[in-house]
Amino acid sequence: KMAAVAGGAGSAAAALWSEVNRCGQNGDFARALKSVNKILQISKDDVTALQCKVVCLIQNGNFKEALSVINTHTKVLTSDVIAFEKAYCEYRLNRIENALKTIQSASQQTDKLKELYGQVLYRLERYDDCLAAYRDLIRNSQDEYEEERKTNLSAVVAAQSTWEKVMPEDLGLREATYELCYNSACALIGQGKLNEAMKKLQKAEDGSFCLFALIFLQDVTEEDIEAELAIIHGQMAYIMQLQGRTEDALQLYNQIIKLKPTDVGLLAVIANNIITINKDQNVFDSKKKVKLTNAEGVEHKLSKKQLQAIEFNKALLAMYTNQADQCRKLSASLQSQSPEHLLPVLIQAAQLCREKQHAKAVVLLQDFADQHPANAAEIKLTMAQLKIAQGSVTKACMILRSIEELQHKPGMVSALVTMYSHEEDIDSAIEVFTQAIQWYQQFQARTNYSCCVFQPKSPVHLSLIREAANFKLKHGRKKEAISDLEELWKQNPKDVHTLAQLISAYSLVDPEKAKVLSKHLPSSDTMSLKVDVDALENSHGATYVRKKAGKLTGDSQQKEQGQGDVKKKKKKKKGKLPKNYDPKVTPDPERWLPMRERSYYRGRKKGKKKDQVGKGTQGSTTAGSSELDASRTASSPPTSPRPGSAAAVSATSNVIPPRHQKPAGAPATKKKQQQKKKKGAKGGW
Repeated sequence: KMAAVAGGAGSAAAALWSEVNRCGQNGDFARALKSVNKILQISKDDVTALQCKVVCLIQNGNFKEALSVINTHTKVLTSDVIAFEKAYCEYRLNRIENALKTIQSASQQTDKLKELYGQVLYRLERYDDCLAAYRDLIRNSQDEYEEERKTNLSAVVAAQSTWEKVMPEDLGLREATYELCYNSACALIGQGKLNEAMKKLQKAEDGSFCLFALIFLQDVTEEDIEAELAIIHGQMAYIMQLQGRTEDALQLYNQIIKLKPTDVGLLAVIANNIITINKDQNVFDSKKKVKLTNAEGVEHKLSKKQLQAIEFNKALLAMYTNQADQCRKLSASLQSQSPEHLLPVLIQAAQLCREKQHAKAVVLLQDFADQHPANAAEIKLTMAQLKIAQGSVTKACMILRSIEELQHKPGMVSALVTMYSHEEDIDSAIEVFTQAIQWYQQFQARTNYSCCVFQPKSPVHLSLIREAANFKLKHGRKKEAISDLEELWKQNPKDVHTLAQLISAYSLVDPEKAKVLSKHLPSSDTMSLKVDVDALENSHGATYVRKKAGKLTGDSQQKEQGQGDVKKKKKKKKGKLPKNYDPKVTPDPERWLPMRERSYYRGRKKGKKKDQVGKGTQGSTTAGSSELDASRTASSPPTSPRPGSAAAVSATSNVIPPRHQKPAGAPATKKKQQQKKKKGAKGGW
């Protein structure tokens, strides 16, 4: 009976193994897994069945369950049997260090393990070891995966150029695929050759390298094409951003985001780059974009430096949005991860400055400089900038002069001299020049001693001597400038300008020496310049151009010949006189005074027409008013003529013009105005 049962179990297992084999060939690993589980129910420690179960789980993407099966059956599934599958599960679960240990503990290094070893080293950013591993693989293997290995090798070289700033070596790879073109472009970006990198990306984007290759592959969808193009376009936008074409880069970045690619790493990089373009502007958009950098799995897609840059930008964004606590928290976390890095402490100092706590910021920077002397120079430059912002220029100069490795640099000398000149501390400025010149003299002495050959002074050294001499002459220190000028003249005896400056300086200190040196000046004949003055004045660069003389008349020609120095007198214009002006009558001496201020002014006559109001019928006039008016009698002086009056016209020969007599006709003037007003009035009934 037992033998019959065993025979039945054997036949059932054989049928199940046939099913597993058929499903494996067809790629139906889910169905194969069911058959394997049935086999394990019959024989739970079957090594082959356990191996098949792990493979089926891996093919279905169940890496965690596959690793659990391996760890559960460690006695049966030893490292020699299942090393590759275990390392691959750990790699896909982002347990990179564990995968490396599993590979290294394997007794036999198969080709599969070597391939995986290269991938693990790349993820660990051990690029030198990774490069050696792929070179060994390409040298010792010949199969259909050779093109993929070359692509991975070029990716390693690109990573070295980008993150480690290593000059990439020419691998002699023929750029037959768009991936190789893309990796070559990344390597060129790391070297700063942006224009060449853009051409490589355009070549990768071209149909012959990207679209053509992808469309005609059977297992590639349109989504895959868009994903590959999105990566290329993202790198193009990055080059535009580096070139300062921020508007074009921003437009291309937003186009990629609208496509909604599935690569969370690509989206995180693009979002970070948009935030760097926005800076402290468009903060609302930056807050939206920063969410893309927090997507799940981003930390496994990007390099350490990329992740670090994203965290720095998050801290800066928190500072720009006045989230002080969040900014301090992020910067402190970054400082704990990289204690020697400059950016976290600089962000903290910037946040303190925004809070008007400049003293605390300076203390923070000083502490960091004391703890990390290698980075002290950059920190002290920031401290000096803070002191200048506070108005403490002298303290800023003291901080700058404490940076020994930069004291002789032309930029540092220029900054210190400018600041001391602002503070009117000429002695300290001259001391800065002196120390810098001495440093170059000592450096030249060491170089000449080691080479045993005299070498001329460097251009920087001579430039500092020249500037020192000019500075001393400018501030009246001619005696101190003599040594610098002599040094310059020795280097170039044909320099007439320096010789003239030297003679001028000696003229105050040692006139005899000045006379001796003046003999070296060229003679006046050799110094004379043959210049066409007219051509010089008519040239475009002339500051004064002689005006062309116009045609001269007979009188003006005589003046040009003999009376050129006599100025022409301007004719005075005759003043205008009144129309009725009479030269026989003496003008009123008080005519320029206002009426109220004249001696004959008697004031207004009030109530003159009161008696006429309400008398007679409407529109009638008083018959005897003109006869009773004593002002109209022949004995009374005539008033100014009335237009249209025959009496006035006949009397014009005896009338004194109004501007030459004492006016008594003010009331008549008023009557004139009243008559003008009545002309436009309508009648009554």
